[in-house]
Amino acid sequence: MLFNSFQFIYFFTGIVFLYFLMPAKYRWVLLLAGSYYFYMCWKAEYIILILVSTMIDYTAGIRIGRSSSKMVRKTFLLLSILTNLGLLFAFKYFNFFNDSLRAVFDHFNIMYNVPYFKVLLPVGISFYTFQTLSYTFDVYMKKREPEYHIGYFALYVAFFPQLVAGPIERSTNLLPELRKVNSFDYKRVTDGLKLMAWGLFKKIVIADRVAIYVNQVYNDPGAYSGWPVIVATYFFAIQIYCDFSGYSDIAIGAANVMGYNLMDNFRRPYFSKTIPEFWKRWHISLSTWFRDYLYIPLGGNRVNAFRRYLNVFLVFVISGLWHGANWTFVIWGALHGFYQIVTMLINPFFQKIYAGLGIGKRHPLRVALAVFITFHLVCFSWIFFRANNLSDAFVLIGSIPAGLGSFAGVTLSLLKEGFITALLSIGLLLAVQIVQRHRKMRHFLDNKPLVFRWALYVMIVLFIVLFAVDKGNQFIYFQF
Repeated sequence: MLFNSFQFIYFFTGIVFLYFLMPAKYRWVLLLAGSYYFYMCWKAEYIILILVSTMIDYTAGIRIGRSSSKMVRKTFLLLSILTNLGLLFAFKYFNFFNDSLRAVFDHFNIMYNVPYFKVLLPVGISFYTFQTLSYTFDVYMKKREPEYHIGYFALYVAFFPQLVAGPIERSTNLLPELRKVNSFDYKRVTDGLKLMAWGLFKKIVIADRVAIYVNQVYNDPGAYSGWPVIVATYFFAIQIYCDFSGYSDIAIGAANVMGYNLMDNFRRPYFSKTIPEFWKRWHISLSTWFRDYLYIPLGGNRVNAFRRYLNVFLVFVISGLWHGANWTFVIWGALHGFYQIVTMLINPFFQKIYAGLGIGKRHPLRVALAVFITFHLVCFSWIFFRANNLSDAFVLIGSIPAGLGSFAGVTLSLLKEGFITALLSIGLLLAVQIVQRHRKMRHFLDNKPLVFRWALYVMIVLFIVLFAVDKGNQFIYFQF
């Protein structure tokens, strides 16, 4: 069931209606049943994987919380890690490593007959696996007490707004939220619906429209060079941001309607002045997950410089692999790890240069240059993320210099009107992002005249109705 479908509108309307009608103590039953139905709309039998993760981590959390024995606590922590990562490996990574080993053995003319694991990737498995794992880690590190109510714990794992593509919530935030008794609040509900509408606009008006252009270039890389490749890469940067942040907006807005607060997942990432800052603004729930549950346990900033750089690089390579079982994602993650290390090495040098020139951190030219460089480093890395394979990625990169002398064919399959619509929509997005430098758009509109607010609402609705790409496209991060 896609957020950008009438099926979800009917489902969500029904859930909200029943939610506010029924007694608060039974709402968890409604939300849990609704969440399981929501997930089973993709492939019903894969609900078993969520149930297995839920029962293992529920049991592990209780045994860890009750025991004072270090061995018992570690045993159940290990059980949780092996179960969750084992399921993730089997369904997402087995064929990737199997193919890689086959290539190595074939190179040395060694027979290798391990068969493929022919299954569909369970939607959202990387998200709910990390979410339930974080609970076990938190209990083990004594950041929270174990959850004894199996219903609330199951709902924490499967809460439908953020089940399949995040944000990856922490038990310290979401479990207390799910226990709140929420009454109907008109402003909160309308604020949530506005955020959902904005997320839908980003997805079906911007992301799905520029995807037409991106797919044409990236699915036939040998046919294009120069500006079409550059524009397609810029458009993919916009596509993936609007697609993923659009999903997050709808998820956060849907939870807000019912009174629950989910963490922000994006904070204007393309306005970042450095790569480290970019990762504080992009997919925040994942980057903080890796920081807290991998980077810090590896030593964090407490180790020597070489070990710190190695840890940073390792975390980003694993982050790349988390995104997909393909060498393109590994290279993408490694590239961002490299960016991080270079930034840490050269930052003190440039700080001295700027200080010597008397240019402060907020000098407009310095900020503009930093944002420009960071954005283009991110765009270069997106080539690997979007390319179908490494060979395509290198073809696209190599083709860029060849056609820079001509703008012919830049609009490609997007007719002139469609290309202009895409640019206008991106312009509206940019305007909203500029407003959001100081506060969220919803709060910015609170004290504006009624006519201004409704004019903006009507404009957004008209854009959705008139310019939506009505193809029911799946969200990009569902594949992860």
